[in-house]
Amino acid sequence: MNYTMVQNNTKDRYEEAFVKNFIIVLLGITINCINGVFVFIFFRSSIFYNDPRYILYIHLVINDMLMVCITVSLYVMSYAWRSVPVPFCIILLMTGATTHKNTPLTLAGMAIERYIAICKPLHHSQICTVHRTYILISMIWGAGVIPGLADLIITLIVRPLSLFTKGTLCSSTYLYNTPYNEDKSKVINVFYTAVVWVIIVFTYYRVLVTARKATSDKSSAKKAQNTILLHGGQLMLCMLSYITPLIDMTFAPLLPAQWTKITFLNYLLGNIVPRLLTPLIYGVRDKHFYKHIKRIFACRFFNVKVELTQK
Repeated sequence: MNYTMVQNNTKDRYEEAFVKNFIIVLLGITINCINGVFVFIFFRSSIFYNDPRYILYIHLVINDMLMVCITVSLYVMSYAWRSVPVPFCIILLMTGATTHKNTPLTLAGMAIERYIAICKPLHHSQICTVHRTYILISMIWGAGVIPGLADLIITLIVRPLSLFTKGTLCSSTYLYNTPYNEDKSKVINVFYTAVVWVIIVFTYYRVLVTARKATSDKSSAKKAQNTILLHGGQLMLCMLSYITPLIDMTFAPLLPAQWTKITFLNYLLGNIVPRLLTPLIYGVRDKHFYKHIKRIFACRFFNVKVELTQK
């Protein structure tokens, strides 16, 4: 959450503040309930937890669930708890920053897995093992925690230690407000985004070439192309959070009366909407997940119908 939003929260009327918080909390619960269904299905069948592709997907889902919990908590806290102990705030901000960086890195890992499956099918089972997939996930978390850790180290060096005994508005741009933190954020964002985009473009190109050369099983190659394209689309949605501060600075002076609404919509577009689309984009279009979802809801409907007839 940016400091502009935290500042603007003080200007909201009670009714407006209630509606915003209600929408955010409702969307957060909805997203986590939908994602929770996929997590439940994943652990019910060995077809999922023995397949690197599904392991990476469910990691993306669980990561997004954690990120939604953190961002929604930070949003509500900006209204309800305006003097958060700094150590607790740092834990929340580091966790939120890590999960935020994990999303594009996981998308890159999923694209690589599809590239190996289509372009190197004979080596896929040797390269993409369950053990190596969990090692990759550990590496993703290791790379994702670096930005938040760097912010903490810079704060320890630049700011007095007495800061950690105080309360603060829990916002990264408020707590990490030194020029060093700003420069670090720009460099890290550009580097992470560039690396992930290079991987997405390279894997899509290679799968495209393989699909054109293939004489058999073109449907799998075509499906892999579409999947990687979806990874790119999801990555673009995730990148909205990088440009929302620019939108704030551009439109806020032009529409000062609508400033709080602009920052609220930016928060929705940059943090909530991409996480709402993830299960719909990947989970529902997968035939195995879709089959299990239909079975679950069919059973629920049948049980309810039986109970009503018995009554």
